[in-house]
Amino acid sequence: MTPKAMKKTVQLIARQSWFPAIGKRTIPQIDKVLYKATRGRVGTMSASGFTGLLLTTTGRKTGKERSVPLLYVRHEGRYYLTGSNWGQQNHPAWSGNLMANPEAMLTIKGARIPVTARLLEGADRDAIWPVLTEIWPAYDIYTERSGRELRVFELTPRSG
Repeated sequence: MTPKAMKKTVQLIARQSWFPAIGKRTIPQIDKVLYKATRGRVGTMSASGFTGLLLTTTGRKTGKERSVPLLYVRHEGRYYLTGSNWGQQNHPAWSGNLMANPEAMLTIKGARIPVTARLLEGADRDAIWPVLTEIWPAYDIYTERSGRELRVFELTPRSG
């Protein structure tokens, strides 16, 4: 299967109503093993032709580091994350952590990148949304299914 065909197949599967129920239970566990075994170089998203990363935030309640594998979109020198939470009604915990403390760390292909996050709202969010849904069309379905506006974060690399 070509990389393009693989991406289209994964995008099609992600739109199926059963996918979030299975995906949220299996993909993060697989990613944790893959990222640990490859020192942050490979996860399920990158293995299937998408851009995946490991986001490390500071827990807003515990103050401890929390890491989660996510799909990201790179656009005009910045990174974008969408808090889809598999289309569930609640926002993902990592998004609340970023809102409480926007300083975070990305691990992409083994490289650690310190970033500052900004929650996008209004026109800023509207401008990037088509870029995000071009990569992962299921975000529109997740929005409808969850009954909430999915949080979108712009992450800008920090020096040092």
